[in-house]
Amino acid sequence: MTGQLFVVVGPSGAGKDTLIAGAMAANPALHWARRVITRPESAGGEPFEGVTETEFDQRLARGDFALHWQAHGLHYGVPLAELAPLHHGRSVVLNGSRGALAQGLAAYPDLIVLHITLPLPLLAQRLAARGRESLAEITDRLARADTALPQGLRAVEIANDTTPEAGIARLSQALRG
Repeated sequence: MTGQLFVVVGPSGAGKDTLIAGAMAANPALHWARRVITRPESAGGEPFEGVTETEFDQRLARGDFALHWQAHGLHYGVPLAELAPLHHGRSVVLNGSRGALAQGLAAYPDLIVLHITLPLPLLAQRLAARGRESLAEITDRLARADTALPQGLRAVEIANDTTPEAGIARLSQALRG
């Protein structure tokens, strides 16, 4: 029995981590794939393993990652072990990247994309409120916010334009099918 891979994507600041954390709390049978990122763990956000670029490159060269990509000056990787629950019938939720969906689809043709969306003015407010990016970085993220998804994907759009509770309920519903 094979579980379902759900890849949650959307612009930085759309609330992906908040929605995933809420959906995971509501359904502990799901597995949240923990990513490896080239930033300090003290930076906050989702649970992740922070590594140096050298460590990341060594792990990439060893073939440790099922998927990997670069975004916002950082390297992201999903360890093969984090997707192992799929082989035991568990569904896996992954905070992914729109830019890595083609790679993901090639490796996991049955993946389902859960695309988190919200209006640009609200996204700008959220990015500014979290205080992690400069004005130039926020401007850059807003410019990429409406990046289209690749063709050929099974995708569900999830609006996160009201309360976190409403967004969590919408994501939870999509994860149930």
